[in-house]
Amino acid sequence: MDVLKLDTKWVSNIASIWIQCTSGSLYTFSIYSSVLKSTQAYDQSTLDTVSVFKDIGVLSGVLYSSATTANHRRRTGPWLVHLVGAVQCFLGYFLMWASVAGLIPRPPMAAMCLFMLVAAHAQSFFNTANVVTGVRNFPNYSGTIVGIMKGFLGLSGAILIQVYETIFTNKPTSYLLMLALLPTINTLLLMWFVRINNTNEGDEKKHLDSFSLIALVIAAYLMAIIILEHIFLFQFAIRVIAFVLLMLLLASPLCIAIRAHQRDSDRISQTLVIERDQLMDDPNQLVAEKIYARQDSAGYRYLPSSTDQEMDNNDRRTLQAEQNLNLLQAMRTVDFWILFLAMACGMGSGLATVNNMSQIGGSLRYTSFETGTLVSLWSIWNFLGRFGAGYVSDYFLHSRGCARPLFMVITLAIMSIGYLVIASGLPGALYAGSVLVGVCYGSQWSLMPTITSEIFGVVHMGTIFNTITIASPVGSYIFSVRVVGYIYDKEASGAGKTCTGTQCFMLSFLIMASATLLGSLAALGLYFRTKSFYNQVILRRLIHSLRG
Repeated sequence: MDVLKLDTKWVSNIASIWIQCTSGSLYTFSIYSSVLKSTQAYDQSTLDTVSVFKDIGVLSGVLYSSATTANHRRRTGPWLVHLVGAVQCFLGYFLMWASVAGLIPRPPMAAMCLFMLVAAHAQSFFNTANVVTGVRNFPNYSGTIVGIMKGFLGLSGAILIQVYETIFTNKPTSYLLMLALLPTINTLLLMWFVRINNTNEGDEKKHLDSFSLIALVIAAYLMAIIILEHIFLFQFAIRVIAFVLLMLLLASPLCIAIRAHQRDSDRISQTLVIERDQLMDDPNQLVAEKIYARQDSAGYRYLPSSTDQEMDNNDRRTLQAEQNLNLLQAMRTVDFWILFLAMACGMGSGLATVNNMSQIGGSLRYTSFETGTLVSLWSIWNFLGRFGAGYVSDYFLHSRGCARPLFMVITLAIMSIGYLVIASGLPGALYAGSVLVGVCYGSQWSLMPTITSEIFGVVHMGTIFNTITIASPVGSYIFSVRVVGYIYDKEASGAGKTCTGTQCFMLSFLIMASATLLGSLAALGLYFRTKSFYNQVILRRLIHSLRG
């Protein structure tokens, strides 16, 4: 059997997935927030202020664009972005751990916000390097690959919590030290394998579907573990067994790379045999085919056919219309600000919901067990949205020619329905509503980067989509502080300033339902604006790239 090559897009994809699996530390803020609050003598509003800085990250896209478009590409690339992210991850969490453990004097609140910002930037660097490299390696299935990468990032919170509960149970201070070390070491070991490989290796859809199946199996396994942990008290031995099984599932994508390598080797061998036979039969014919075989700028190989000859100058200009806009050029377009508005409504309201899930459950008289289960399962709904939106939008783009923004319209509209369900306060409404909101919230994180790469190009994709993600903390601040927090405090009473009843959050969720409906209408405008573009450019690109 041939030795597995380490410079293929499949090995790059696996390395990116494994880095993503330890990059979701920001989703586990609740694990160490209590010890951070107590050791630093913070009140709740101060803690919330610190937590806002975990949702900010922009500069990674700028570095990725400069690193991957430099003249000496062998000396720079995605690994540089990962390296900077690893340094920030270690510094941010190590300084937080040192503050909590008492190794350094208690820093001022502004310094702690800076520590959190540095740690948050690390996730942005990991995510940008993995997502953008995946899109460049699999441009025909950008929605699927973004869904896979974003999906594993969504699962990483649950994965890190499994590590915590297996090794550092009830030791949140040690967990902070783990966050400084585990993602850093994991990234430093794997970043060398994450490379841009512009080749069409055949059977890409089949292998990507295998990655998707593994992601679904891991999500189902984690969901089962989360539910069982809330029903039964796991002994240490059972936790270790469950953790080992999880590690085996996470290692299984390696089998896909081996299988892809074997099939690619077989395909090359068959091609060599055919060329040898052709050389023996008609040497001139083979030479002519090699002369006419060419590779376009995106890395797709095909032979000229009658269709190529029939393309007139207008068609060729249409194919060249795919622009690679930089950030400033993108910000001068209406499409950029439509995406920003839609994301502020969708991502911002989604963050406001998950950040206040405990208070929402308490106001509706849910037990702490029920609320804890909802919070734990949020990562699973988040994953399903991230993975499903990318996969489904890719399928309909390829099979029906549906412009991808249409799915942003649909998911934001369903999100609005989810808020109305929660606002009703009916028995079980929080369960049903949180599923709808969680899935649709996750879908925005998959759709937005993919649409960005298609409308504005992939060269500066990292910079542009990270800038658009600023809409998430902006929306979160507006909905969490100015809407949910203000209305809750107004309705609260008593010494503990607590609120009980549907009136505590009903108006807030009605406002968020209206906001996501507005976001859906904005996305509808983007759909009509880009429908012709998808028909003329994206579909033509897919047709030409899949030829031969």
